Amino acid sequence: MRGFPDLGEPPPCCVGKELVSRSIRFMSQPKHDRVNFPSMVARAEEIQKQIQELSGRDVQLWSIVMLVVVVLTGGILALVAPNLVWAQHVIRIEHAYLPQLFYGLISLVLLFNIYLLTQKATLNATRRALINELVLNERLESLSLIDPLTQLLNRRAMNEIIPREVARANRLGNQLTLMTIDLEGFRAINSRFGTMEGNLVLVEFGRILKQVFRGGDALFRQGGDEFLIVMPDTPEPEADAPLQRLHRAVDQWNASSEKDYKMTFAWGIAPYVTGSDIADILRIVDRKLYQKKHNLVPVF
Repeated sequence: MRGFPDLGEPPPCCVGKELVSRSIRFMSQPKHDRVNFPSMVARAEEIQKQIQELSGRDVQLWSIVMLVVVVLTGGILALVAPNLVWAQHVIRIEHAYLPQLFYGLISLVLLFNIYLLTQKATLNATRRALINELVLNERLESLSLIDPLTQLLNRRAMNEIIPREVARANRLGNQLTLMTIDLEGFRAINSRFGTMEGNLVLVEFGRILKQVFRGGDALFRQGGDEFLIVMPDTPEPEADAPLQRLHRAVDQWNASSEKDYKMTFAWGIAPYVTGSDIADILRIVDRKLYQKKHNLVPVF
């Protein structure tokens, strides 16, 4: 079983249309190049942070509005104050300054409104682009982490979920149990009945797994006919209950399917030990599966 590749740090953020086109370019890349693409979860968090920063720029614009209002108010008071000081009932302003004051005020208000509208439009465009990328990012994440055939999580999802569950188990001291399952005779079904029938077996087994295990358990299709179940907050003895339910569900499917073959599976179970390497636990689970498939006596 392979380890988990380091997906790297998120790249520098973009704005405008480049934000959306960046995700589209990612989907056009070859699959072997996508492995090094930054974690989509980290990218979603980065986008949300940028959206929050845009709210700060809104505050800056409103601060500029208030500053301009204060400046205009100060200019008007500068004209009116001398008349108020001398208690004159009629406010007098030199006619020579009226055109300059009038056109200067109109120009200031006009330029300020142009600036304000331009900045507001830029902020709105950036905010929309960020939200669009966030939505697209979530869709891409969902598509990239789900096996299209069985609708279970795929191997890429293991890079996101298993380290998170291991970190949670280490931090809280919770139990964590892993179970690997292998469909027996799957190659024979493919050879005898064709790949379409083999795909049907995978789809039906995936459906049974989703019915048997809890919603909090992570169900992975590792590839081919291999499946992995990660059960948080579950000690190894308690993993026997869903295993028995799985046996009953498979027996029921065999009885009702009227197929010329039987769906059978082998399994291996191992608990995660706090502080241990998850790759070692996965190797132990694989070894137990191999021993059960070939009826070998465990050697310690």
